[in-house]
Amino acid sequence: MTPPAPFRSVPRLAALGAVMLSACAQATPQSAPPAFATPEVTYDAQGRCFGRDVTPAVLQTVTVQVPDQPAVTAPDGTVIRPATYRTETRQEITRERQEVLFQTICPPDQTVDFVQSLQRALKTRGYYLGPITGALDPETNAAIRAFQRVSGHDSTLIDIKTARALGLTVLSQEQLDRG
Repeated sequence: MTPPAPFRSVPRLAALGAVMLSACAQATPQSAPPAFATPEVTYDAQGRCFGRDVTPAVLQTVTVQVPDQPAVTAPDGTVIRPATYRTETRQEITRERQEVLFQTICPPDQTVDFVQSLQRALKTRGYYLGPITGALDPETNAAIRAFQRVSGHDSTLIDIKTARALGLTVLSQEQLDRG
């Protein structure tokens, strides 16, 4: 039995719709961060590594009352019509973006085992919620930044002080003696 004429075109319309929708499902290309925002690691003469990063500016939203129309007063000072105000909301920079230089873990030392330990340490403290993969993926970098931000260090590069606080670096006897 052949379906009525209006229903014979339904499969064709469905196929056409699927093709059209698949064109919409293409991934949006990811843009690279600007060069100034990409952290970099350099070595000093003693072989120590230093991270150079740019901390983002800190913005604050401020709401203020701005005079819209002044008050109208009589010659004797009596207010005929009070002043009117409008509310304006704007963002102000409370801290400019800054370039920072700090000692960090050298890239060759950021092994899979090291990163797994880092992920476990951040997970224990509630900063990392992902699986323990040993990869410095965006989720791990976000956890590093969130943990370090508490101490005023806003970077995805792990500061040597952070690594020590998490128990991830070898301490000298002098550092152990100082407690």
